[in-house]
Amino acid sequence: MEAGLFNTVRDAGLTGRLDKLGVVITLLIAYGVGVAPFATVRANRIVPGVAKSILDALPSGIGLILLGLMFTAAIIVLLKTPPSIRLVTSAVALVSISLFIGMAAWHLTPPENTYARVSPASGFWVLLFAYALLAADAITRLGPRPIMRIVLLLLTLAGAAAIVMSGQWDGLSILKEYMGRADVFWREARQHVALALGSLLASAVIGLPLGVLCHRVAPLRDSVLNTLNLIQTIPSIALFGILIAPLGWIAIHVPGAAAIGIRGIGAAPAFVALFLYSLLPIVANTVVGLAGVPRETNEAARGTGMTNRQRLFRIELPLALPVILTGIRIVLVQNIGLATIAALIGGGGFGVFVFQGIGQTAMDLVLLGAVPTVVLAFTAAIVLDALIEMNAPSQHRGRTA
Repeated sequence: MEAGLFNTVRDAGLTGRLDKLGVVITLLIAYGVGVAPFATVRANRIVPGVAKSILDALPSGIGLILLGLMFTAAIIVLLKTPPSIRLVTSAVALVSISLFIGMAAWHLTPPENTYARVSPASGFWVLLFAYALLAADAITRLGPRPIMRIVLLLLTLAGAAAIVMSGQWDGLSILKEYMGRADVFWREARQHVALALGSLLASAVIGLPLGVLCHRVAPLRDSVLNTLNLIQTIPSIALFGILIAPLGWIAIHVPGAAAIGIRGIGAAPAFVALFLYSLLPIVANTVVGLAGVPRETNEAARGTGMTNRQRLFRIELPLALPVILTGIRIVLVQNIGLATIAALIGGGGFGVFVFQGIGQTAMDLVLLGAVPTVVLAFTAAIVLDALIEMNAPSQHRGRTA
């Protein structure tokens, strides 16, 4: 199909004006619009649904408007257009399909029917991915400063929040799942964030000094890193299970342990497991960052009369900070994802909805847990990437992926 597209535009003399990534995105748009269904209608939340194309899912004439918007966007994407125009195109397209999927939900839901469910189908997700890819490519080409990337992220989150709060998506199944569990959702959201951030903070408090010690004491380095590597090889569910017995014993035999939340199941084993998984990236990146400090810089600091402690805090750690922050970024994104599995042992978090949805074959309930987890991880990655670049030496700025 791609070869046929190239042959057509070559005959028209447009080959030199094609954007290579744009060809891929255009093919995705064509599939999302012309092949894949846009929405799915179910009689209730668990039965199989009926797929609807854009023209069938939207009121008469409205579907043609969306098709026209998608066609116009595809032309802009296909040709070599300025990055700013591509970014605006992606923003308009993302807002459009977000609004139209909400309209489809209201249109397809039978009147007075509280059991019917309307969900985005594969075509919607393909279009969402295609335009998100276009936006990411346009931002990369524009090369905005780190603070501007954070501003763009905040604008994106604010736009999504505005659509949700406007009620435009209230007809979608995922919002109906949320409305029946709003209090539980925010409780589990707090638990998820507490597990991810709390384990990160604990691992930083232990891992940073341990990394400094490993850097200074070479014989200790291999044994510590090998031990932490071994922990990383243990599957997360297995590690949760391994921790149940010792923590349960502590809860029974240590006075006051149960009172502060230490139990064989629940948040305690989840927190400890996430803490153990977090140590390797922080310790290893601290060692690598400190090892990367130029010897000449250290010698110059020593020549000015600085003590070991002064050199560590004034010279070595500031210069190693971008590498250390990279380890923290890895840990935070990793912990946000792994915290989902904590629900299996009663640890709470968004995994509660994921596993409830799997058990009930209710995919929109699965999405209620999966979507905010992805958003949290994506947000954390962008913010920490910006912080890493802001702390990087000037000659390396703009190269952070």
